[in-house]
Amino acid sequence: MKARFLHTNLNVTDLERSIAFYEKALGLREEKRKEAADGSFTLAFLGDGETDYQLELTCLKDHPQPYELGENESHIAFRVADRAAAHALHQEMGCICFENEAMGLYFIEDPDGYWLEILD
Repeated sequence: MKARFLHTNLNVTDLERSIAFYEKALGLREEKRKEAADGSFTLAFLGDGETDYQLELTCLKDHPQPYELGENESHIAFRVADRAAAHALHQEMGCICFENEAMGLYFIEDPDGYWLEILD
């Protein structure tokens, strides 16, 4: 058995807001979209333009309330080429939620409360 990573899914409450956040904060771009035939959900697949791995954002039409994220220990990590520039952008956006200088990392929070780890 050999498997390879394809995507990670996050459920979001406002698809366009989330796409705009991921584009500005991380440079991810929408690569494809799928609408349910009955209109009950929309999937947007975002990519980094360098790998095949995608972030799938799912917007359920009948779930406008915030998602319960528990203790939010799960996260997705991103490597950036220029940590100082990324940090400045994220600070300007007001989305930095945790920093660990000793480990050389910090986390940003997306509009739905998901934490994303930023590494260089």
